[in-house]
Amino acid sequence: MAERFLPAEDPVLENVLRWTVERDARDVRRLLEWLPEARSSRERKALLGRVRGLLQELEAAMDQLDAMH
Repeated sequence: MAERFLPAEDPVLENVLRWTVERDARDVRRLLEWLPEARSSRERKALLGRVRGLLQELEAAMDQLDAMH
């Protein structure tokens, strides 16, 4: 993301959103690494469900960050 010239209207929210993006991206990567090692289709589906949920949260946080700029 580009550097801002003016401070955010809500710097706490901006920091929380940035933390959320970093954490969710890290968690998605970890879950996708575990996917090939899943022992059953039930485990794979559970992992994919969690990845989908994190991707939705990640997209929402990035959209909110974009709206702040």
